Amino acid sequence: MSALREAFVDYFAVRRALGFKLTKTEMTLKRFVEFAEGQGASHVTTDLALRWAQMPRHGDPAYCASRLRMVRLFARHCSTLDPRTEVPPEGLLPHRPRRKAPYLYSDTEIVRLVEAARRLPSPTGLRAATQSTLLGLLAVTGMRRSEPIALDREDVDLAHGVITVRSGKFGKSRLLPLHPSTLEVLQRYAALRDRLWPRPSTPSFFLTEIGTRVSQWALYAAFVKVSRETGLRAPTDRHGPRLHDLRHSFAVRTLLGWYREGDDVERLLPRLATYLGHRHLHDTYWYLSATPEGRQELRRSARGLLLRPARPPAAGQSAHHRQLPRHLQAAAAVCRRAAGQGALHPRPRGPRRALPRRLSSPPRDRSRQ
Repeated sequence: MSALREAFVDYFAVRRALGFKLTKTEMTLKRFVEFAEGQGASHVTTDLALRWAQMPRHGDPAYCASRLRMVRLFARHCSTLDPRTEVPPEGLLPHRPRRKAPYLYSDTEIVRLVEAARRLPSPTGLRAATQSTLLGLLAVTGMRRSEPIALDREDVDLAHGVITVRSGKFGKSRLLPLHPSTLEVLQRYAALRDRLWPRPSTPSFFLTEIGTRVSQWALYAAFVKVSRETGLRAPTDRHGPRLHDLRHSFAVRTLLGWYREGDDVERLLPRLATYLGHRHLHDTYWYLSATPEGRQELRRSARGLLLRPARPPAAGQSAHHRQLPRHLQAAAAVCRRAAGQGALHPRPRGPRRALPRRLSSPPRDRSRQ
């Protein structure tokens, strides 16, 4: 085993001991180590990393930058083992990936996707039932596409209507309460599954026709097929609405519903963040800012916050806090006046007058010195 491959094994052992999964990163860096060994390199250099990162000649700049970023982190680890290691500078390939604007599914489109999945070729009917139930569950819970296929039977409490997501993204686990209609669908699926496979070889809740756990590739392939059948993608389209957009649609629909019903979104937002398995609240707020409907609601709510009547001061407030409602009323009046007059233009100013220069202290009388 070469020194680079030993460092590769040690690097992922350390990172995974800290709780990182790094499945895609391992596959990518493994190709870099193979490339370096093919070049006869015994340590990481900036030139080697840059040539490998830019190997896809027509690749996306953000993709090449991501490859270099992985090598940079690996090189920092290698530098503690081999002083000859060169860590690529931060300024090389500075492109950053941009999050794609989510596609918001309508209720009609979701229903058509589920119905198309029920018509998938299936000798026993289990494949069609599995894929349609998975798509429906993704739409009504906002789960990540890897989470429902990782569920075991013990994770789905059909008696109390609760799903336990174990070791999700960032190693977090969470509980998802289910609507009675969703619970009824899961119960019907479990009855069909148990009738076809009473003693499967896997504890997975969702099964394939041959009684094995559903893979992400099988779920993705079924989704592409039904999305083409329903017209969401053309027959030859390689890109289009994604499975992950079902999660986006669930989050945006929930947030917009709270805004339109006048609920306290800031108070409810931590609940949605917990339900979705987010680490930070700004990850949840992004769902609103990334869509035109969400940005419109944010502007409307911000304007309503300024123009709404001020609340009376509570007992025990300090003198400063008792003046805040008056400030809000004055700001609201200014906002109403500006809205009626249109844009405000700055008042023209004349030429500035030169002011006489002042000395900080009178000059000393040198005749006395």
